[in-house]
Amino acid sequence: MIPILRSSDKKSLNRLLGQRRTSLEEALRVAGTILADIRRNGDRALARLSRRLDGIDLRRQGYEVRRAEIERAYRAVSKDFLRALPVAARSIRQVAKRQLPNSWQIRTWPGVMVGQTVRPLDRIACYIPGGRFPLPSTVLMSVIPAQIAGVREILVTSPRPAPSVLVATDWLGIKNVYRLGGAQAIAAFAYGTERVPRVDKIVGPGNRYVAAAKKLLAGEVSIDFVAGPTELMVVGGQGDPEWIAADLVAQAEHDPEAVALLVTPSRRLALEVQAVAARLLEELFPTDSEVGRQSLDRRGGILLTRDLEEAVEIANAFAPEHLTLLDGATRFVGMIRSAGSIFLGGMSPVAAGDYASGSNHVLPTAGAARLRGGLSAADFVKTISFQRLTSGGLRRLRPAIVALATAEGLKAHARSVETRFKVHDRATQSD
Repeated sequence: MIPILRSSDKKSLNRLLGQRRTSLEEALRVAGTILADIRRNGDRALARLSRRLDGIDLRRQGYEVRRAEIERAYRAVSKDFLRALPVAARSIRQVAKRQLPNSWQIRTWPGVMVGQTVRPLDRIACYIPGGRFPLPSTVLMSVIPAQIAGVREILVTSPRPAPSVLVATDWLGIKNVYRLGGAQAIAAFAYGTERVPRVDKIVGPGNRYVAAAKKLLAGEVSIDFVAGPTELMVVGGQGDPEWIAADLVAQAEHDPEAVALLVTPSRRLALEVQAVAARLLEELFPTDSEVGRQSLDRRGGILLTRDLEEAVEIANAFAPEHLTLLDGATRFVGMIRSAGSIFLGGMSPVAAGDYASGSNHVLPTAGAARLRGGLSAADFVKTISFQRLTSGGLRRLRPAIVALATAEGLKAHARSVETRFKVHDRATQSD
């Protein structure tokens, strides 16, 4: 049963809110060893580690998925699934187009023009987990923004790509799907091997070893962010207990380490949600060994606060991956400073964002929402500044440039400006 705690119980509150801070130390150590092996031994290490850690024989099955396997995958998926792809893709594309930064130019002074141009990355890799659940939705969420950004070459990798993953990838026109997973996949795409090309950026969720590898390689290759177990915080004082409990249980079925919390000033709502959640767990996850029950029993919770203002303060401190503001709490949306994605009102379940509303579901966890939002088309481009100065424009800035360069002791910097006016200065002196 989901525990109910009071915000005044600081010890329990700190335990509840701090439980996601799992140490990456062991994963970092293991991932570091794998990265060093791949860097030294390339494909030999990749084949050995894939066989030992994932049970995949790359030499027999191939590093890349063959066309025949993709064609079989189409026969394994339902017509409903095929009809769902364009619906979700349409929403994701519309949002991604609005996320791209613009090229621009302005005149900072007469004769001084400064601007920005936007260029896509050349090659990226999208990591699709191959664990308990197939994730074709993650294919859509990671590939489509890259396509909108204009990335020249998009690669997909998954250790055991399910038929739905292969179909989604092929439907989007992606030609190269690799059968690689874990920290060894991240290392291969970061360093490059004979069979695996080096990429500019790696995006997508994964287990803690994938997260650790991305953290270690962040200086070698660009990454989206280091993600941990998924999180949901629901904030409000009124709402349908069935809906709220269903959202908490849905989040819990992702992962045994998933965090699902209701923060409310209403004891009545807390008790009603607690009862409904217990019934749903019994119905959907009848055995103690099932992930949904493990997660909600161990890492779920209902927190009673003094009022909604305190609930919002707690949400900002937690910076959840997903934040739901129930109908009576939506007026506080302007006070939310940190969240991966916000769901407003009772008819906005997290599952809508997971699949088809268009907002990206690759989101920061473990407090990283304090620093950035979710994956977007802007993650797949780089902005390049440019400037053009006329003689008059440089003359206008000449005193400031020379004074600042001189103050920093950089004489050659000052000379690079002064030398452009030598002829004019000599002509002025002779007059």
